[in-house]
Amino acid sequence: MTLRACCLALAFPALTGAVCLAGSGLAQAENYLGVVELFTSQSCSSCPPADAELARLAQAGEVLALSYHVDYWNYLGWADTLSSQASTERQYGYAKTLGRKNVYTPQAVINGQDHVNGADGAAIDAMLARLASAGAGLTIDVAADLDADGLTISVGKGQGKANLVVAYFDDVTTVQIDSGENAGRSITYYHSVRDMETVGMWSGEAVELKLPASVISAYPGRGCAILLQVEGNDGAPGRILGAAMIDPNTSN
Repeated sequence: MTLRACCLALAFPALTGAVCLAGSGLAQAENYLGVVELFTSQSCSSCPPADAELARLAQAGEVLALSYHVDYWNYLGWADTLSSQASTERQYGYAKTLGRKNVYTPQAVINGQDHVNGADGAAIDAMLARLASAGAGLTIDVAADLDADGLTISVGKGQGKANLVVAYFDDVTTVQIDSGENAGRSITYYHSVRDMETVGMWSGEAVELKLPASVISAYPGRGCAILLQVEGNDGAPGRILGAAMIDPNTSN
């Protein structure tokens, strides 16, 4: 197996232990088969096929597809222009939730519950179907409506407790990579998350949350995904119960 076969970062305790190893704006939960979160890097030679797969999912619109650019590969000759420590921390949070001792790219986390290689479209589709058939898909209705007065988020009735998490993303970004493992390539990324915040809590009752227009206007040209997500006692992200999205074209 070659160095360029697969990227893997040794998890706990330190991120610095990363190594490469071989290997209107309205949406409702029932419109999505699930949520696919891709953890990727411009510095990882294994990632472009996964980025293309995420683009396919985003364009098809059957799932809510988000891309998180991690920063632990930035020492490999190219600093990912979309990377952030927050994306890396979210992936490590999922590692805790899923009982893993490591993180890797490209990793696709499905509904906050399981993961597959992000370049394996068939595996992603199969896991979405498996979770849905097991009643572990998006089971709580979530809708988002954006107008001149602001953003209204509606969550249906259900069981359990979860947070309302908003992820702000760039719709499409093309990057010319000049050095590192992907030197000379121009890669187009879809739905790259640039910021996240928790805006509310849900405890099983139907709720409606109204946020000021400034929540969106602070991120001109960006879309936002609304995730109803369980949070562990340690703060790590867990199962996603429902989701909605405000399209970037709507938020302009």
